[in-house]
This record gives sequence, C-alpha cells and structure tokens, in this order.
Amino acid sequence: MSVTAAPWDRIEGKVQSWHLDRLAVVYVRQSTPQQVIDHAESTRLQYGLTQRAVDLGWAPSRVLVIDEDLGHSASGLVDRPGFQRLVSEVGLDHVGLVLGVEMSRLARSGREWHQLLELCALAGALLADPDGVYDPSEHNDRLLLGLKGTISEAELHLIKQRMWNGRIGKARRGELAMPLPVGYLRLTDGQVVKDPDEQVQTVVRLVFDLFDELELINGVLRFLVDHGIQMGIRAREGPEKGLLVWRRPSRILIQNMLRHPAYAGIYVYGRSRTDPRRRVPGRPCTGRVRKPREDWLVCLPGMLPAYIGMEQHERNLTRIEANRAHALSMGALRDGPALLAGLIHCGRCGTRMTVHYQRGQGGKLWPKYECSRLKADYGGELCQQLSGACLDRFVTALLLAAIAPAAIEVSLAAAEQTQHRRQEVDRIWHQRLERADYAVDRARRQYQLAEPENRLVVRELERSWESALAGRQQLSEEYDRFAAARPRSLTAAEREQIRALAGDLPALWQASTTTDSDRKRLMRHLIEKIRVTVLGDSERVTVQVTWAGGHQTDGEVVRPVGRLDQLSYFPQLAARARELAAAGHAAPAIAKTLNAEGFRPPKRREHFGAQGVRELLRELGCISQQERSLRRKAQPLGPDEWWPSDLAREIGMPRVTLFGWITHGWVTARQQPDRRRSWVIHADPVEVERLRRLHRLPRGHGARQPWLYHQEMAIIHNEKGAHGNDGEPQV
Repeated sequence: MSVTAAPWDRIEGKVQSWHLDRLAVVYVRQSTPQQVIDHAESTRLQYGLTQRAVDLGWAPSRVLVIDEDLGHSASGLVDRPGFQRLVSEVGLDHVGLVLGVEMSRLARSGREWHQLLELCALAGALLADPDGVYDPSEHNDRLLLGLKGTISEAELHLIKQRMWNGRIGKARRGELAMPLPVGYLRLTDGQVVKDPDEQVQTVVRLVFDLFDELELINGVLRFLVDHGIQMGIRAREGPEKGLLVWRRPSRILIQNMLRHPAYAGIYVYGRSRTDPRRRVPGRPCTGRVRKPREDWLVCLPGMLPAYIGMEQHERNLTRIEANRAHALSMGALRDGPALLAGLIHCGRCGTRMTVHYQRGQGGKLWPKYECSRLKADYGGELCQQLSGACLDRFVTALLLAAIAPAAIEVSLAAAEQTQHRRQEVDRIWHQRLERADYAVDRARRQYQLAEPENRLVVRELERSWESALAGRQQLSEEYDRFAAARPRSLTAAEREQIRALAGDLPALWQASTTTDSDRKRLMRHLIEKIRVTVLGDSERVTVQVTWAGGHQTDGEVVRPVGRLDQLSYFPQLAARARELAAAGHAAPAIAKTLNAEGFRPPKRREHFGAQGVRELLRELGCISQQERSLRRKAQPLGPDEWWPSDLAREIGMPRVTLFGWITHGWVTARQQPDRRRSWVIHADPVEVERLRRLHRLPRGHGARQPWLYHQEMAIIHNEKGAHGNDGEPQV
C-alpha cells in the first residue's frame, strides 16, 4: 500500500536552494480605489503572504512586496505598473517565487496570464497561493494554472455581465447617476435639479441665447471674455467636491454645453464608447468615441429640467455641424471680404464653390469663386470660376432692396435686443457683487463670533475679513469701469442714431463698424442658396438667388475676363473697330465712339482708352496710319523677320508680353536705325512654333513649380540655340 506524500512534502520538493537565492515577490492588488477603502481585510491578507514566503524558507530581507497596483483593474484594459515591474523582475531571473491570495489577483486577461506563466517557466520561477505551490514548467501544474486562469477570466466576464445588466436596467429607468453638466445639481435622494444658484442659471441661459444670436462658439467665447463673465462649476473631486467654483470660460466647455442633450431635458446613456485602439498609455480617460444618436443605448426625453426646448437644441446641433469645414456644409463665418462664401453653388455641376483670394495692389484681397471639385478629386480642369467682387455687389444690392421696407422694424428690434443683452450682463455683475457682499458679511460674522481671547483664531479670521473686503472693493471698481464703457440702457442719442442708420442701409452696410462677419451673417439669415453659371467662356454670368422661404430671384452679372475674344459681343466690337479704323479715325476718337455705343473692354476697366484701342486694332490686324507711315520709312524686312505686332497676332499672344520676352532675351530681335528704334524679330517657322509652346506654359508656372519651369525653359532655349541663325545656343 503506497503512502501519498503530504502537500508540504510536494512543496519542499519544488522549492530548491537556488529558488531561495532569488527574490520571493508578493503581489498586492485591489481592483478599484473604493475597494481599497471598503475591503481593508483583503488587503491585509495579501500583505500577510510575506510570512508565507518566510515559512517556505526565504529570508525576510529577500521578500519583495509589489503594491503599485492597488486600485487598478486586472482586466487588461488598464495599465498596471506593478504587474509590469513583476514581469520585468521575472524576465531578469531575479524571482524565485511569486505569491498571491488567488490567481485572479495576478491577471484576469488570458494574454497577460499566459505571458506570466511562460516567463516563469523559462526563468524557473514558482507561483504560490493559499492552495499550494506550482511549477509552470511541469505539465500538471501548468494545466492546473491554465485552468485557474480560465476560471478567473470567466469569472470576470460574469461579474461584468451582472454589473452591466444592473447598470443598463437602471439607466433605462432614468435612475443611473451620470456626471451632470454645468447648471445641474444632484440632491441626496438622487433627484436632478437646476443649480439653485441664480447666477449659474443666468450664465447658462446667456450662453444659449448668445449662440442662438451669434451662431459661433468663438463668438460666444469672445463675448463672455470681453464682459468678464465666468462659469459656475460644481467640483467633482478634491477638497472642494460639491462646492461651487468659478472658472474662466473655454471653447471646449461651451461646445460641450451646446451639444449636451440634458439642457433640453433629455436623459441619455451610451453617447460614447471606449475604443482600446485609440487609448493613450498612461491616460485612462482617452479612447472615447462619440456615437450617432441612433446608436445611443438610452434616450429619455422629459426626464430632466430643461433650459432650452428640443427645437433649439436641434438647431444648435445643426449649426455646429454646418460650421464644420467640409464640402457638404457652409462652414463657419470667417474673416475675409468674400460675402457669399458657403452660399455659392455651381450651376453646371451643382457642387459648392470654394473661395480663393488674390492679393492686389496695397495688399487688398480680391475674392474669386471657383468650382474645383473635378480638379481636386479627379485631376481635371476647373468647372468654372469668376471674380467675387461683381457677384458680391449684385447680391448685396438685391439684399438691401429686400430688407429696405422692414429696415425701421429691424433696427428697433436690434435696439431692443442690444438693450436686453446689456441688461443680462448687468444682472450677472450685480449677482457677482451680491455674492461678494455675502462673503464679506460671512467673514464679519465669523470674526464677531470668535472669542477675543483666542488670538490664534481671531488673527486668521481678521485676515479673511480684510481679504473679502478687498475683493469686494476691487469687484466694485471693475463694475464701475464696465458700466461706464457699456451702459445698461441705450441713450436717446443711440436710439436716434440707430433709426437714422436704418433709413440709409447702404451707408450702414459700408460703415467701418460693420464687419465682414456681420455682412455674411445677414446674408446667411436671408439667403439659402445662390447658383451661378458662366455662359461659355464669356463675361456673362446668370445668377439665381434662393431666399429663405423658397422664393427665387434671377439675374445676370458681368464678370471681368482676361481677353477681348472672350467678350460675348466681340464680333460686333471687332466689326465696329475695323469700320472706324477704315474711315481714318484715330485711336482716341475710336475709343470715344466705342464707349458712347456701350462697348466695354475686358478685365476690370470701365471704358476703352486710346492704348486699349491700339491693342484691339493690332489684334484685328488693322495698322494705324502712324504705324503704316513708320513702316514705309523703315528698312524692308529680311527673310523670316516680323514686326512685333504681326508676330504677336500670329502666335495669339499680347504684344506687351512679346516685348517682355525681348527684354529677357527669349527671342532674337534687333532694332531699326529709325527715330523710334523699332524692334524687328527674327523667327523662322520652327522658331514661331517654339515661341507658341513658350506662350502655352501656365501663368505663374515658375512660381508654383520652379524646378519644372526652369527645366522646360532650358529645353526651349536649347531648341532656340539649335535653330538660331548663328548656330550657337543662347541662354
């Protein structure tokens, strides 16, 4: 009959002398900080394992306690510095024994548990709990440890499942206590009410009123900062937990307020999820992803006291989404003179047109509307583009004409709104002063109730009273300065000025105090959409304005174009210019006649000048009498020689550009020995084709891609040298 060995015999067989030369590590952990407070006995038992290590043969000095993970979960979702330290010590062959009250204390994640087992097996380290000592290198012990790890992981799943079921059930009844936003307070019985502090409620309502008026988070933030308004927040942790503290406003705070459904009386749960892939190590609150409304787990309207209605909450969300800079939204109001940004749509493809600015003389910005979706997405050509100034003037005239009948009523409403806003801000200042008075009175009463003989306390209370008095005095002085700069009520002169401006809307529109953002905001309030279509490549542009409410206004504007042949009336203009030139009229007389008959030049010029007529006649092949006389007196041209006007017309380029090429040495030219030193250009058919290729290079090509520009220019110059008269390349 065989005798079964006692457990301690098995333990003594596993613990070798070289194990005792290493450390015995006691791993101490509790899942949450609250468990550390409530379950002190469990923590005491874990620390008591140091005696178990001594009983197994380790010297007390060779027992290491790792307790950095008190308050950290072992689910694998939270970083555990203590466990990482334990793994490092095992991997460095410093550990002979790892002790824990139960295996779930070490890890509830299968990945971490088997990683520890593998390292202990390679290093020869043992594991121990109150049931025994295990050698991970032995098959039976490894099987038992794996089973304990699986049971621990399954136990974690069951615990989470029970907690989740209870949590979601409570949330569906609207009873789960969630963190409350600014302006709300939870009573001891769990009921959620508006913050009883009147100033807190006033500031919350002011934030929503401002966004309803300004429609910009940055605008709300600037208003609060400019008027010295702070946000009242209930501290959630620390020594001030539950107390009301005042913080300066921030963009993220205002944005969260505008997005939070609680202000519309909606109780929600599950607005966000935690994505482990987006978590940042060492920052447990990261990795949260917002979910769309249809994916919220609980949404119960009417469960909370509301500051705003459902309709206003929906408008706020729509406005925030529209302020985002992407192709499907108008975007936020930004600085810049383009008044129709976000409203312009292409009449050809229907996409929203973008705004680009060109800097002109004196640094002035000139807007240009482009339909570049095809070019940006597929590398194609621009669908259409036009100058923004002409379109802005046209739509502005329509807008001012539309609001002119209601100008007086709008001005009075604006005056009332301005006065109401000033009264709200003044009310907040008085609430701050009332709070400061209470602080002074409270400090006074504390000082008076103290025993005069207890000088240790009286001196401190006296300093507190003096500090409260100084704060009250400083706040009063700040309010006096604020009231002097921004009076509570509009004066009679200010009201009369508003009425006078309402009678002259163009002057109000062009006033220096009216910003581009103000003009754009009015545009977006009254106009829903603008469709523009450039007719061919001409100067004519059809415009269709869709007003708020659905009414449409059609019109046509004239855009500036770069070339004469782009003008829709160019055939009539050319015929009339030839007729006047053939009749012997000089350029100034032709210009006067064309202007009188309603012809207009391209670009942004209002009328023809003498030089413009000369350029027109040169493009049409009409030589003036003066130039014809000069050519008769000049030396006859040789083979393949051109007058600059004739060559420019042959290539299809402006004559002034060709003179620029002469200056840069890009063409072979000589000057006649006449009084005017007229230029003559030598260009055979191959040279003419080379110059035509040079003219086709995009405008600004060298500025945008200098390396490609210089490469092409080098090729063109080499060709010029190869085909030149002298046979030598010219650079």
